[in-house]
Amino acid sequence: MASEAATPGSPPARTEIIGIVGAGRMGRGIATSFALAGHKVRLLDLRQREEADFARLSRQARDDIARDVDFLREAGLVDAATAASVLADVTIARAAQAPALLADCDLIFEAVPETLPAKADAFAAIGAHARAQALIASTTSTIDAETLAAMVPDPGRFMNAHWLNPAHLVPLVEVSPASSSDAALVEKLCAMLRSIGKVPVVCRSSPGYIVPRIQALAMNEAARLVEEGVASAQDVDTAIRVGFGFRFAVLGLLEFIDWGGGDILFHASQYLSGTLDPRRFAAPEVVARNMASGRNGMREGKGFYDYAGVDLGAYRAGRLSEFLALLRHRDMMPVIRGPQE
Repeated sequence: MASEAATPGSPPARTEIIGIVGAGRMGRGIATSFALAGHKVRLLDLRQREEADFARLSRQARDDIARDVDFLREAGLVDAATAASVLADVTIARAAQAPALLADCDLIFEAVPETLPAKADAFAAIGAHARAQALIASTTSTIDAETLAAMVPDPGRFMNAHWLNPAHLVPLVEVSPASSSDAALVEKLCAMLRSIGKVPVVCRSSPGYIVPRIQALAMNEAARLVEEGVASAQDVDTAIRVGFGFRFAVLGLLEFIDWGGGDILFHASQYLSGTLDPRRFAAPEVVARNMASGRNGMREGKGFYDYAGVDLGAYRAGRLSEFLALLRHRDMMPVIRGPQE
């Protein structure tokens, strides 16, 4: 039965010090997330820069964080005092300060550009200066955790943690251990993420992890629709926002298969693979296996999820209530006539 992957926990007993190596957009978003939750953050830029260049980078980073926090203040989520303390809790530093600052950190994220040389340089610095008990995580969306683990001294404390932009708002963090990762430390990282309101999911090391892999297929297909003249860019995006997006903000993709029936997906995939592209639209083997074993979803009591003992009426009503709440929020409720005269 589908449920939320996690819920925010209570704040940790002590305030951890968070190190972030890489002061770009992702590093700034992660810094904001932890500072909002009351943690001290060390945001480190490891590039060798002239003083004026670093001053400009530091100013840009601080302006970006201030802008995001000010937006939350205007939305009524933080007060002025909290906003000021968030900015005060983020230290932006250059490479020369790394030895002293990294030595104090309990958790260190690598957030440098997505190239192996940049990652190797970052992990060399982290390995040289991090204390033995510190957790170490990359934030890569593309490079598998096994490759990066080899760059980290004591790889048992390493794992990947892929955040989605804007990192200070999107709840999801995809945590991907390497084969060498200590399972207890993976759960420790997940607990720390939950404590700041994030929803971690754990997946094995695989190119694209979860969201980037699904997202790449969807974005490429949207671009093909425009390329083939099926619809305008505006109409494709409208269809995604008010159709696709609404449904999958409430139901997960696999939950949705169970909701409608795996056999429906199978037959739709057969038609699309026969008329458009046999490789791109073919259903995976698991869909055919589920059909053969009578696991088509809710109507058969099992699919990707097991619905044994589930009150399906209450389950449907709960999901539809969430859907209605989104429609009301977006002022997109259907027109409903009043009483007849």
